[in-house]
Amino acid sequence: MLFDRLKRFAIVLEGAERGAPAAFSPGQAVAGRVLLELAAAAKLGALRLRAIGAARVHWTESRSAGSSTAYTQSYSDQVEFLSHRDTLLAPPDNGEVTVLQAGRHEFPFTFQLPETLATSFEGKHGSVRYWVKAKLHRPWSTVKKVKKEFTVIEPIDINTPALLAPQAGAKEKLARAWYCNRGQVSVTAKIDRKGYTPGEVIPIFAEIDNCTSRAVVPKAAIIQTQTFIARGTKKQKKSVVTSIVGDSIAAGKREVWHGRALKIPPVGPSILQCRIIQVEYSLKVCVDIPGTSKLLLELPLVIGTIPLHPFGSRTSSVSSQYSINLDWLSTIPEQPEAPPEYSSVVSSPEAEQSLAPPCPSELGGVLEGPFFAYIQEFRFRPPPLYSEIDPNPPSDNIRPRCMTC
Repeated sequence: MLFDRLKRFAIVLEGAERGAPAAFSPGQAVAGRVLLELAAAAKLGALRLRAIGAARVHWTESRSAGSSTAYTQSYSDQVEFLSHRDTLLAPPDNGEVTVLQAGRHEFPFTFQLPETLATSFEGKHGSVRYWVKAKLHRPWSTVKKVKKEFTVIEPIDINTPALLAPQAGAKEKLARAWYCNRGQVSVTAKIDRKGYTPGEVIPIFAEIDNCTSRAVVPKAAIIQTQTFIARGTKKQKKSVVTSIVGDSIAAGKREVWHGRALKIPPVGPSILQCRIIQVEYSLKVCVDIPGTSKLLLELPLVIGTIPLHPFGSRTSSVSSQYSINLDWLSTIPEQPEAPPEYSSVVSSPEAEQSLAPPCPSELGGVLEGPFFAYIQEFRFRPPPLYSEIDPNPPSDNIRPRCMTC
């Protein structure tokens, strides 16, 4: 039997470390080889290779149809990004088989990745996977298969005007208990930009006014939202990536965060361009109010792969100045405790409400304010046109100075 003589059948990708999948970028060439090691001479038919990349989603929902009848509805969809086929060892044209002698044989291959690919991802209801599969054929025998997965990382450069723009917002909430007004709680928060990379520290600038009769507790967290889409239906899963808890604010007092640090742990980048899978992030500043639901303020985030260029933008000046004195960062553990569940940061009613897309009117006040308008005007205003005519000619009433006087 052939498979009794087959000592090794494997795929090796160039650039891959031992035991770890290789990582590539869209548009890059993938090269490797199929290793075939035989203990004795064997007859082979063909050796074929296929590279595959696809996004898949699948989930089921139970629905009730009356008092006693229930049924299950399934949702699934798939998007193919990559499909490459190659024949590394073809059988002779005369119909005979190829005989390989005992020993080690290598069959190199290479193929080009498309320019547009989604980042590799593993989620609860879907995934984005890439792999190379080799099939070894022999006449009158079963097919031997081997598969090698590899990782694709879509580059997201945070050094773009959209991701370098500051993000700010404000919200307020009237605390009620037993139909009585207990006062108002308001929060205003700002971060210096929208795009960050894992390992960076987000300085949070916030003001929390507690005009109620009881103490409140402010919190901040990075939330990851996985959205799976199939047949026009969406399925979302939210989780807390990391969080911090502020000091309790007494009744009638105000708390100010002068760049409160929130470090981003190792997480996957945002996925925004896939039709059926999206991975989004947001910074949520919430205030626990006793006797009523939380006050929640959300600022959008994009987790990229290309870090901020040093002194590359005017909008990064806040973070540059803030990073001058970071001695206290040594107190932050490199391996923090597991983050809390999403439900512990956001209450159930507000969690259900947050699943709906944000209303454009909620962001209009922030994006249409005078500060944002000034940034846009400063960034995109063209230089004045060149002219040979002096726009401010000297006045005729001014006498020229006599050099002989």
